[in-house]
Amino acid sequence: MNEAITISLPSLIHRIGREAVKQAQTVAKQYHCELKRVRRSRNWGLSGEAIKIQSFTEQLKVAQLKTAQLQREGGEFRYLIQKIETALLDHTDKLEPLEVKLARLINDNPNITLSELIHTTDCTMSEARTARFNADAW
Repeated sequence: MNEAITISLPSLIHRIGREAVKQAQTVAKQYHCELKRVRRSRNWGLSGEAIKIQSFTEQLKVAQLKTAQLQREGGEFRYLIQKIETALLDHTDKLEPLEVKLARLINDNPNITLSELIHTTDCTMSEARTARFNADAW
């Protein structure tokens, strides 16, 4: 869950502008993400933990709403937000905490075995047992 992911953002400056990229880089640093050019190409990449990237995207949405209220161009981050959200769909398993994921799997399939839980989520035996106990307590 704490693995870093990288999202490709081709031709980012051409799509949203240099000033918007600089703003996005500043916001990305606040969320411990890195928005930078890929080598010397015109392509950019966003890297960081999936949950932090999701938080970064939410902050970009807030910034986009603020600029729309100031009667400036409201869609400067639209491309960036859409691209990140589409890429995060491939990493939904990293967006959900382990406890929540275990509880969801047990609720979806009450007959799931501990070994299936361990294999599916890469958790420990004690974490799987605790999740099973908590699910049975409800």
